[in-house]
Amino acid sequence: MADHKEYWSTTGDQGSIRISEDVVASIAALSASETEGVSGLYSSLTSDIVSFLSKKNLSKGVRIEIGEDGTVKIEIGFLALFGHNICEVAKQVQQNVKASVESMTELKVTEVDIHVGGVSFAPDSAPEEQSPAE
Repeated sequence: MADHKEYWSTTGDQGSIRISEDVVASIAALSASETEGVSGLYSSLTSDIVSFLSKKNLSKGVRIEIGEDGTVKIEIGFLALFGHNICEVAKQVQQNVKASVESMTELKVTEVDIHVGGVSFAPDSAPEEQSPAE
């Protein structure tokens, strides 16, 4: 295939299995974004440029590095939601991402590096219409 993507491959008695790094990145991105206290995923301009130049995958603030021995290193950038403990949210993201990737792909997650790119505020609920003073 000419698309420069890395795949993790294994061969069994019924054939081979190939998992794209994009699949692993999608699993990690979804797991991180569903964690309480995460406002959204974040990718810095620097990592976008490095990713483009090195042909490495960067999907929704997630960078994946698949090892030859069935291991994977994951790097995630996210925006924290104001009012949550950032360290606790980051630890929870690490745990959730590791559990999701390992259970869905059988890859061994060796690292989940976190980059908090900023803090965002929860969107205000629609202001109630005030009745005109009589």
